[in-house]
Amino acid sequence: MGPRLAGLWCCDTTGVNDNGLSYFGDYVLGAMYECGSVSVDQASIVAFGKEFDPQPFHVDPVAAAAGPFGGLIASGWHTAALVMRLLVENYLAAESSLGSAGLDELRWPHPVRPGDTLRVRATVAEARRSLSKPDRGIIKTVVEAVNTEGQTVMRATAINFVLVRPGT
Repeated sequence: MGPRLAGLWCCDTTGVNDNGLSYFGDYVLGAMYECGSVSVDQASIVAFGKEFDPQPFHVDPVAAAAGPFGGLIASGWHTAALVMRLLVENYLAAESSLGSAGLDELRWPHPVRPGDTLRVRATVAEARRSLSKPDRGIIKTVVEAVNTEGQTVMRATAINFVLVRPGT
C-alpha cells in the first residue's frame, strides 16, 4: 500500500509536483503557476473520441471536414483530461491534495485540433481555511489552457481541498 493522506491509503505520487507546493499555506492568493504543455495528435483525438465521445467531428476526419468545425477536433473532455494530468504533475501537492469539490464555469471557447500544443497555467483565485475542518483549506484555482496560437481552449475554476501543514 501507498502512504496515508488524511488517514486514508492512497497511491504514491511523492515528488510529482514541480512548483514546490506542498501544503495549503504554499498556495498564495494571486500566484500563477506554469504547469507545462502537451501536444495533441490526430490518433489520440480519434482514440479518445471513439471511447468516450463518439461524435463525428471527434472520430471521423472525413465527416469532420464537412462538419461545423471544418475538421477534426478534440472532445472537450479529452482536453480536460490532458489539463488534469498537467495539474497533477505541476500544481497539486501529492502530500496534501484531498481531491476536488468540482469545477465552476468550465468553458471550451476554441477547439483543440490535431497538431496543437496546449500550455496550461493555474492561478490561485481564492485560498481560505475550512471552518468545519481546520486541518485543511479550500483553494479556488483559475485553470487555463492555451493553444499554439495563443487562443484559450479551456478555462475553468477548480475547487480543491488541501491539507494544512502539520503543526500550523
